[in-house]
Amino acid sequence: MVKPAPGPVQDTESSTGIQELASRAEPCDGSYPAVRSISAKLMNQDDILTRLAVSLAIGLLVGLERGWRTRDEEDHMRAAGLRTFALSGLLGGVTGAVSREAGGQVVGWVFFAYTGAFAAFHWLQANAERNLSATSVVAGMLTFLLGTMAVIGDLQVAIAGAVAMTVLLALRDQLHRWVARLTWPEIRAVLTLLAMTFLLMPILPDRAVDPWEAINPRQIWLLAVLLAGLSFLGYVTIRVLGDQLGIITTAIAGGLASSTATTLTFARMAREHPEAWRLLGTGILISSVIMMVRVVAVAVALNKALFALLAPALGAAAAVLAIGAAVVLYRNREQGNPHLQIGNPLAIGTALKLAVFIAAVMVVAEVVRRAVGDVGVLIVAGLSGVADVDAITITLARLGLSEISADTAARGILVAVAVNTASKAMLAAWTGGRTVGSLIGMVSALAIVALAAAAWAVV
Repeated sequence: MVKPAPGPVQDTESSTGIQELASRAEPCDGSYPAVRSISAKLMNQDDILTRLAVSLAIGLLVGLERGWRTRDEEDHMRAAGLRTFALSGLLGGVTGAVSREAGGQVVGWVFFAYTGAFAAFHWLQANAERNLSATSVVAGMLTFLLGTMAVIGDLQVAIAGAVAMTVLLALRDQLHRWVARLTWPEIRAVLTLLAMTFLLMPILPDRAVDPWEAINPRQIWLLAVLLAGLSFLGYVTIRVLGDQLGIITTAIAGGLASSTATTLTFARMAREHPEAWRLLGTGILISSVIMMVRVVAVAVALNKALFALLAPALGAAAAVLAIGAAVVLYRNREQGNPHLQIGNPLAIGTALKLAVFIAAVMVVAEVVRRAVGDVGVLIVAGLSGVADVDAITITLARLGLSEISADTAARGILVAVAVNTASKAMLAAWTGGRTVGSLIGMVSALAIVALAAAAWAVV
């Protein structure tokens, strides 16, 4: 056997060293450590300059509003204007930039000195003008802090805060007029709503507390808060727009909160104001349109798979109701517009009763579903739809995520909407009389037919 010719002797250790050097070698594209360091410093400087520009822009934004408000005052007779607030924002930004190297305590000391000087000049101006407002002092402090945040914090939050502050400052007169028009029941309603939202809700357990795992106290309470809030929003809308658009806006707000309650209210008004039955009937139809849109929105928010199953059927029904409302409103030209007497609609008792009803529906739906199956779900949907569609919509949308199929959930919701539409027509006839009842009944029947036809094709 012929042996291979001996090659040059390889130094294994040297070869390994060369490979390590080669693996750590810098590419020949100019990206050496020194170059990268200089590039990083330049990028850091660009970022700081950009953020300082935002700090200055924040001060200019606030200073524009403050300067415009004091534009009639003589020069050197006002403590702060456009330039002062612009410099305040820039000072906050520079302080934030310095604090990156010197430490966060720099912000505290500079802010303390700035606030003292700013407040001292405003105190002198207040003594001269007999003006006790502290708005400009607070605005200056906030401008400084937002300028600092723009450099060392979240840039978008700083910009949003500056815009919000400027809007509040610009709407001073409107806000003062609005507060002057408030009554004590309205203030009490706002405080009650805030207490329900921020005091009671956090202490409620966010888990199922019943043997059937159907009731989540925090979710039930959140629904009560939403219903009360929507009701109050409708009341505010009426106060702002006045009586001319009162019925239409009430119908829209009522459809967001409870179309059944809106139907009863308008039907009763139709009996009291027979000359305006067409306009009030239009309001009932509009509230039903809003209800169907709301059902789709709530169901899809909880279960996105329901959109394709619900939107065509409820869209067809809502279109029929909307066309009916437009025709009736057009024929109402010769009738008058009744004067609305609307009280404070933050009905906490009603919202809580509805929340309890929703909890009961959730339990019954779950028990019946376990005992009977999907057919039981449709039975419960029809029964609950007599009074309200929110409870069964929320329940079935949640069950459709894992417990039942999306088709079954959609069928149940559509059954509830159809039954609720029919029951409101009967309520309108019973409360408002034959005339308004015939109108609502005819249009509602056509809407139910459209719903059934579209549902048959889709579901």
